[in-house]
Amino acid sequence: MEKRQNGLLPVLCVVFSLGLCSAASCVAAELKIAKVKDLKLNGKQCYLPETHSFRLGIAALICLCVAQIIGNLVVVLLCFLFHAKTPMVSTFLLIISWISFGISVILLGSATSMSGRQPYGKGWLEGECYLVKDGVFTGSAILVLLTMASTLASAITTITTTTISQVNQQHQLDPKF
Repeated sequence: MEKRQNGLLPVLCVVFSLGLCSAASCVAAELKIAKVKDLKLNGKQCYLPETHSFRLGIAALICLCVAQIIGNLVVVLLCFLFHAKTPMVSTFLLIISWISFGISVILLGSATSMSGRQPYGKGWLEGECYLVKDGVFTGSAILVLLTMASTLASAITTITTTTISQVNQQHQLDPKF
């Protein structure tokens, strides 16, 4: 039982590290967003160069998605492998995790897309150039941290509940334990 818990620690550390990497990429992207001075106008057409925010946003999205998948796999595998019921708190935390994940992916994906190159006449949407507002990537970073915190808390709650359940079952089978 102890070995199983110790085996999950590196996996949870990877999830935590990916979450931090994603949040750090969001903050770095915020510092590199395009400014009004970068916007070039040619009559009614506009041009915005690709910023570093584009690549940083993609890195943040990838890290976030991988962390979310791994974190949820831990919870699901624990429940299936040990035939444990998922505790209500763990389920609630997973729901919060998925809601904040969905919002952060939409926000981060939109901001990242706007940070890409917007050539003359093509723009981001209907041929117009759009700038990412200040604070969008920072807001995404906060949502990423909420996502990772709730995912990890759900996994830890499930691990704890599974361990307690196994100890109780072992105690019922072997009263000397």
